[in-house]
Amino acid sequence: MVVSAVAGPVERSALLPARARELFRGGLVTPTAGWCDGFAQANLVVVPRDWAFELLLFAQRNPKPCPVLAVLDAGEVSGPVLGDGDVRTDLPLYSLYREGEAAGTRQDVLDVWQNDFVTFALGCSFTFEAALQEAGIPVAHIDQGVNVPMYRTNRPCEPAGRLSGPLVVSMRPIPADRVADAVRITSRYPAVHGAPVHVGAPGELGIRDLSAPDYGDAVQIPAGHLPVFWACGVTPQAAVLESGVPVAIGHAPGHMLVTDAPNWRYQVP
Repeated sequence: MVVSAVAGPVERSALLPARARELFRGGLVTPTAGWCDGFAQANLVVVPRDWAFELLLFAQRNPKPCPVLAVLDAGEVSGPVLGDGDVRTDLPLYSLYREGEAAGTRQDVLDVWQNDFVTFALGCSFTFEAALQEAGIPVAHIDQGVNVPMYRTNRPCEPAGRLSGPLVVSMRPIPADRVADAVRITSRYPAVHGAPVHVGAPGELGIRDLSAPDYGDAVQIPAGHLPVFWACGVTPQAAVLESGVPVAIGHAPGHMLVTDAPNWRYQVP
């Protein structure tokens, strides 16, 4: 679907969240990095009520990849930080999981929605990317017009009941002389993953090939840049897969829930 009104990055960044959600509800499928400047984006994971406590405990034990922004009651489709949004229709693309297997993507989840579903909105690192750009630090996937690269690592998360799985990270190549600045800037956003978990040496995370991400798209890494890794909100979806949750829904990686919450709400001094 082509939407001429949001043809370029300037137009997309200037949109209000309600308008972006309207476009996604209307069928626009696109990664959301660089959209709705000034407003936080969120990861989405939805599980049956029978699994909700374990997911909440998993998030509490693994706050870096799973910072909780909001939890909706069973069956609710809108609530805190969502404005007039509907979690069943207002993301550009969803991932569906059944019995520990990926069951494809879809543009809405109306046909699979259950009244016992509990929705978790988790902080997303797209929220701090504007602060990086304002400081003159390039964000490669935005500049190159692709989805952010994400990787499963060899680091296990702390399990919670039936839920267990690996840490997933997102990667942004940062000029070597700006890595300390990137750490300082992102550390001010603990509710949206905060400071990086690793710098350089992808092999130490069990990542063999940066050009072959598990989710998203590869980015070009210019000379003089280091790969910098942040905890990623796809982590609970990896746990859903590994743990055999009967049915679950997540955002398709990189296709986030654009919220009405301003970025500054998640920034600390």
